[in-house]
Amino acid sequence: MKILITQPRLEQTINQLENELRNNNSADIAIFPEGYLNENVEAACALAKQFNIILIGGYRRMNDRPKDRAIIIDRSGTVILDRIKYSPTSFVEVEGLTMGHILCDELIVQGIKSESETNIDLVVHPIGVGMFSEEQFQEWIDKARKIAITYHTMIIGTSHADGSYGDTGISIPISYCFDKNGEEIFIAKNDVRSRLLNT
Repeated sequence: MKILITQPRLEQTINQLENELRNNNSADIAIFPEGYLNENVEAACALAKQFNIILIGGYRRMNDRPKDRAIIIDRSGTVILDRIKYSPTSFVEVEGLTMGHILCDELIVQGIKSESETNIDLVVHPIGVGMFSEEQFQEWIDKARKIAITYHTMIIGTSHADGSYGDTGISIPISYCFDKNGEEIFIAKNDVRSRLLNT
């Protein structure tokens, strides 16, 4: 499978995602940050169907608390996972792969929050804004590597290209991938290029 990992800027539309899908039409899966879709889930479903691609990321439902939600949309444009942040980790079977989905600081707050799942092929980790310090960057990278080793799974994370946490004014965009042995496939810091992985 070919996995497209994107780091768009936060926007009100999903034009950057559409452009990435156009430019990478061999991709089977596209991963984008937490909250990127805003309230454009319907438009994302149409894109998934149009480009015959699985979309994995996050969106906001403004009336919910917390407002952030994990989402997976299959190639037919059907939402097959929609989970509120900080609830137990969801696992779905997608084209023969068992996928787990954790949102942003769930990595640190709860990790994989599940009693039953042990055979995970891929964990996707959509992140909202970039890291606010070098120490936080390293902490999150170390934690992601531990999850890969513990669950013997590939893990991929990506944040927006812009935005800072709270009023810190600091944002270190982050994107990474570890294989099932915890070996680094890539770690990107302040490098917001999209990446296409062959798995």
